[in-house]
Amino acid sequence: MTALRSLHAARLSRREALLFEAGVKLGGAFHQYLGMPVSRLSARSVAHAIEGAIRLQPYVRSVRVHVVPERGGPLGRGRFAYRYLTAEMLDVTVELVDGPVSVIARLRHRPDLRYPLMSVVRVGPRRKKSRGR
Repeated sequence: MTALRSLHAARLSRREALLFEAGVKLGGAFHQYLGMPVSRLSARSVAHAIEGAIRLQPYVRSVRVHVVPERGGPLGRGRFAYRYLTAEMLDVTVELVDGPVSVIARLRHRPDLRYPLMSVVRVGPRRKKSRGR
């Protein structure tokens, strides 16, 4: 049994365990950070903070967070010229790896659904990191 599967009480395959872990990470990004003040000037640092927190978690090979403040609600004025981080602003992609298995999952707002959808992008064998990554 691998280290990842031994974290769960149920007997899970690497694939099943990574899919569960991906949901945990995307759910955490969504529920822990909404409501945080964000502006065009702070969006990248907010994204870096979320990435850093997710990277600390088990089996994360890569994480990319993009925050687009312009997708949010009304902008305040003067020193209060910021918005609160909303689901529409977030685009989060994580890749998790355990041995030969890799899972890529994404959280992004889907305007057609009017919903922040968490979805599995890819499940399969571990991909080799390219030099450009």
